Amino acid sequence: MSFGDRLLPFVGRPDLAALDQGFLTQQGFAGAYPAATLLFFQFVFAAITLILVAGSLLGRVNFRAWMLFVPLWLTFSYTIGAFSLWSPNGFLFKAGVMDFAGGYVIHLSSGIAGFTAAYWVGPRTAKDRETFPPNNILLTLAGAGLLWMGWTGFNGGAPYAANIDASVAVVNTHLCTATSLLVWLCLDCLVFGRPSVIGAVQGMITGLVCITPAAGLVQAWAAMLMGVVSGSVPWLTMMVLHRRCGLLRRVDDTLAVLHTHGVAGSIGGVMTGVLAEPRLCRLFFGDDPKYVGLAYAVKDGRAEAGLRQVGVQVAGVVFVVVLNVVVTSAVCLVVRMIVPLRLGEEQLAAGDDAIHGEDAYAVWGDGETYEQSVHGNNHAMMSNPMASKADEMI
Repeated sequence: MSFGDRLLPFVGRPDLAALDQGFLTQQGFAGAYPAATLLFFQFVFAAITLILVAGSLLGRVNFRAWMLFVPLWLTFSYTIGAFSLWSPNGFLFKAGVMDFAGGYVIHLSSGIAGFTAAYWVGPRTAKDRETFPPNNILLTLAGAGLLWMGWTGFNGGAPYAANIDASVAVVNTHLCTATSLLVWLCLDCLVFGRPSVIGAVQGMITGLVCITPAAGLVQAWAAMLMGVVSGSVPWLTMMVLHRRCGLLRRVDDTLAVLHTHGVAGSIGGVMTGVLAEPRLCRLFFGDDPKYVGLAYAVKDGRAEAGLRQVGVQVAGVVFVVVLNVVVTSAVCLVVRMIVPLRLGEEQLAAGDDAIHGEDAYAVWGDGETYEQSVHGNNHAMMSNPMASKADEMI
């Protein structure tokens, strides 16, 4: 549905032929590697998007509701966005919207969908909203490092080839991200008087997200400029605007995905329309004169073409926002008719990990929930002759 034959202007025809061995062993989209690699690459993009959506719902979403939400949202939201923006048959692709590696398809859509779903699911407990510290700063750093490293493939793989454009995308990714991280830390120091690891990670993420739609389309100086913007504007929306806007305060977006991915993704998309360099655009899109950033269009006496490019980039933002507000709301309302979206108050009091019979850290004498786990029963029976209630049930 994301890359198949056109069914509608915004979605492809469902077809399982892509899983046939004959298709998987053919040359991929750009002919530089097997179709199986392309298939996996796009599956991972789809999975990443849902993981980001989950970041907005942590701490209170019903697991059964999430199991229903995933296939419905993938089918009716993600595939429509991916086809419209990435498929050569998509109407936004034909209009000339530039989204190099998923600033719109992945990050903007997940930020808007996550915020919308958080509205329908409802907030965490008041206690969790007031105090929700990071579980482990060292693991946060380790995960951030893996994420930054992995983004090399995230953006560098977008040309579907090991070529000049892929190399430029990798360099720009790291330049923008490093700049964004430093700007975020500087703002933390200026306003709060001290830097923080969590702040550094947030600045890193906004830089990675912002450069994604432009990675192989802009020069190095432009990537650093985008890093300045991605390290400051999302900081302002998260640290200042969020506290002053009633809607933002009311909706419990657990990991601030709206700011780190929605805001940063939209900024990156619009700035792509301003800073995209024509020669790099030709490497990725082919010899089509309509792909040109406003800055270069004005320099070449083609201001109208540049303004048009910025216009279609903004139109792409509007389409993704409307699509995800409408579809995510519809999916949540349908799921709510089948199972509750939110955990009950007793379950919330116990914790969304403890209700599965698991705790992040179970110290001696405080591991009772582990005994309720299907993975803890055998251990409990062997180590405790006086069986627990869970053992008696078995």
